Amino acid sequence: MLFLVPTPIGNLGDMTLRALDVLKSADVIAAEDTRHSGLLLQHFGIAKPLISYHEHNEARRTQELMERLRRGETVAVVSDAGMPGISDPGARLLGACIAEGLPYSVLPGASAVITGLIGSGFSAEAFYYGGFLPPKSGGRERELEAAAQRRETSVFYESPHRLCKTLEAAVRLLGERPLCVARELTKTFEEYRRGTAGELLAHYTAHPPKGEITLLVRGLSAREWRDKGRVSAEG
Repeated sequence: MLFLVPTPIGNLGDMTLRALDVLKSADVIAAEDTRHSGLLLQHFGIAKPLISYHEHNEARRTQELMERLRRGETVAVVSDAGMPGISDPGARLLGACIAEGLPYSVLPGASAVITGLIGSGFSAEAFYYGGFLPPKSGGRERELEAAAQRRETSVFYESPHRLCKTLEAAVRLLGERPLCVARELTKTFEEYRRGTAGELLAHYTAHPPKGEITLLVRGLSAREWRDKGRVSAEG
């Protein structure tokens, strides 16, 4: 049976009892980074066969893991942090199991997307998750332009090395729209910083960011949505 097992995004105390039980009982653990996951398993005293499963070998490894699953073995998939399948390997193997009718289970657990969304204070009734923002300026600006038109909160991952470039584009494309930079979630230096793109750009230019970053864009308010519809109708 296949298990997709989320792991802590920072604080090891967020590891669930069920996740530990699954990892202890697995025949093999497929990990995005065996060194990173090896330290996690060592911390919890788990000694199980560990193989790499990442974007560069996902196709080949999927076939190998499917053979194990067909034999009735228990396969656990973990990523470096958070939920496998969300901007991390896992979806391909899950899809293969669904196609063949093999049993699987997805364990609930830590996710920077949900943690950042709730912590931002923006509406969580509906949201758009865009994964990692494109590294090239054209793709990045298209994502921000789309976020500017949504009623839903938009959630992205961003590299700390590109955050200021993204905020520079957001100044032009999002104006005074509130944003939130959720950084180092669940870790010692966890930070939720809210403001306009200009305010955030000024801060992070003076204080270069480090660590994992989730960037959130507040959706259009009811008034902004009505005004947008009025402008479209008049146009």
